[in-house]
Amino acid sequence: MSDPAPPQKGKLGGLLIQGFFEGITRAAKLHPRANPARHGVEVISNVAYSNSGQRDHLLDIYRPKRIPAEGLPIVFYLHGGGFRILSKDTHWVMGLAFARRGYCVFNINYRLAPTHPFPAAVIDACNALGWVANHAQRFRGDLSRLILAGESAGANLASALAVATSYRRSEPWAQQLFDTAVTPRAVIANCGVLQVSDIGRHARRRQLPEWLNTRLQYIANSYLSEAQQSGDPTSYELADPLRFLELAQQPDRPLPPFYAAVGTKDPLLDDTRRLAAALDKLAVPCEARFFPGEVHAFMAFVWRKQAKTCWRQTFDFLDRHITRARAH
Repeated sequence: MSDPAPPQKGKLGGLLIQGFFEGITRAAKLHPRANPARHGVEVISNVAYSNSGQRDHLLDIYRPKRIPAEGLPIVFYLHGGGFRILSKDTHWVMGLAFARRGYCVFNINYRLAPTHPFPAAVIDACNALGWVANHAQRFRGDLSRLILAGESAGANLASALAVATSYRRSEPWAQQLFDTAVTPRAVIANCGVLQVSDIGRHARRRQLPEWLNTRLQYIANSYLSEAQQSGDPTSYELADPLRFLELAQQPDRPLPPFYAAVGTKDPLLDDTRRLAAALDKLAVPCEARFFPGEVHAFMAFVWRKQAKTCWRQTFDFLDRHITRARAH
């Protein structure tokens, strides 16, 4: 692995990005169209999925006020932020967007690096999904129509959950989730950082600005320490779900189909290309969509033309696979 990023530069970059997104979030919430009631959506905030008492272990539930007799398909959403920043609160627009289309959304917090490095976020994601498995019916969610979704670091975690629900693993928290027999019907893994180890591969593939390479190195080393990365790769497989899938045999339970969108100016572009190839090798459907000229996490800017196209493709993909799951 290349030399670690200077910690002060990486930390400053994270603070600037966090401040930017939190500012946008606060400003956007003032817009009249951000009011969930205007869209027939209700929000149940700060539900604990663990008895830890920590804010890291809370989730928000977004759902339409009108619920059909058969209940609602579920979106289990994992926010991005390089495993280090942001939260369910900065990603309220994702909850609202899915709920407007008739989904019951569980939008979760999880512990963040560097205070809580790998595997804390994956453990929390597994525990939260296990909680949803036990409580979905209470919120009129239909567990037989479950979607795992996330962007950036959240795409990594959603992919790791797809692995943990499809392959029996040795980690106790992954075993516990596997034993619930939760079966996701689809995964949305947008602009994912799908392999945390060897983050320098992106700079080797194409020249990146120094500040961006520094930022990527800092994110990777905050989540997965250099000591971990120099150890047994099987010990951090769920930090690298892409590498796992590239090397994987057939799963114990079928892997769900994936939708994966990424911009062509995203430094993480190649991870989505590799994901599509790995899933194709496993005969798992993957709709990889590449958006010319778009940057990282462009789909979060929902008012923009290509973001609207991405969301339309996402819902078309889900309509096909969730309808198919309902039929079976």
